[in-house]
Amino acid sequence: MSDEFETPSGHGAAVTSLPFDDPHLQEPVRHPRRTEAVIGIAFLIGLLAFALFGAVYVQNWPAWTYGLTLGIGMLSVGFGMAAWGKYLMPQGPFVEPRESHESSEQERQAALASIVDRGGVAIKRRKVLGGLLGGGLGIFGIVALFPLLRSLGPLPGKTLLRTNWRKGSLLVDVNGRPVHRDDLQVGGIMTVFPAGFENNTQDQAVDQTVLIRAQTGNLVTRPGRETWAPEGYVAYSKVCTHAGCPVGLYEQQLKLLVCPCHQSMFNVVGGAWPVFGPAPRPLPQLPLYFDENGYLHSQTGYDQAIGPSYYERE
Repeated sequence: MSDEFETPSGHGAAVTSLPFDDPHLQEPVRHPRRTEAVIGIAFLIGLLAFALFGAVYVQNWPAWTYGLTLGIGMLSVGFGMAAWGKYLMPQGPFVEPRESHESSEQERQAALASIVDRGGVAIKRRKVLGGLLGGGLGIFGIVALFPLLRSLGPLPGKTLLRTNWRKGSLLVDVNGRPVHRDDLQVGGIMTVFPAGFENNTQDQAVDQTVLIRAQTGNLVTRPGRETWAPEGYVAYSKVCTHAGCPVGLYEQQLKLLVCPCHQSMFNVVGGAWPVFGPAPRPLPQLPLYFDENGYLHSQTGYDQAIGPSYYERE
């Protein structure tokens, strides 16, 4: 369909138009009701799939169910939106006569209103589909926050203020074997736990302690800690004071503990003060002693909170 007009130069012209009053252009498919039903079913499936994804995430179901529910939801909503735009929106091309290449302000406002109305016609006429689409996208927006909120984890509360290290706690390795004075040579390193808590995964994070033999004689890391490191055995919390990563790398020649995450370095013979990297404070030191059989024990627990600083810390 094309309408032409006579310009001052004698040539005809045709430009695009938006004839919404033409009923044939409002229903570009032969069976619009059937098409609406199919699209509505797609939106409903998407809405239910997104809701199920939220339930799956909260219940911590197997990983494949995350992808299945999220994939079905996005596929269904995407199919519905594409079908709506292709089969239910007015179809072109549209033409109308125009007498001048320059439009008046009134004509421009009318054209703008027509463009806005073009999209609004399909929405107003199909409120059920619009509601299903809005509901599906709304639920998806909510459940999309679940991974973010869960990944942040629980608030630390008082968990970093207390560990299971107590006065007289026996040092054991991850297998529960007690640590003897002959177990490490100078430069040796191991991870130790208080006896009875080496297999408690809930407490391992805060209890884990790195034990190093820095020298053969007694080591004084700071004034007031003259008895804390007998025969060169020194123990520090393994939880980095920057972001909580496990500090498990030891550079023997420089006597530095290194955090593998952000390369903070702590001076082992100087009270584990940070000498490089983003860590803001030293690693807490655990005071040690040998019993009569040569096994290592803690004199007391840590005298301060372990790990990074946080806003709830006293």
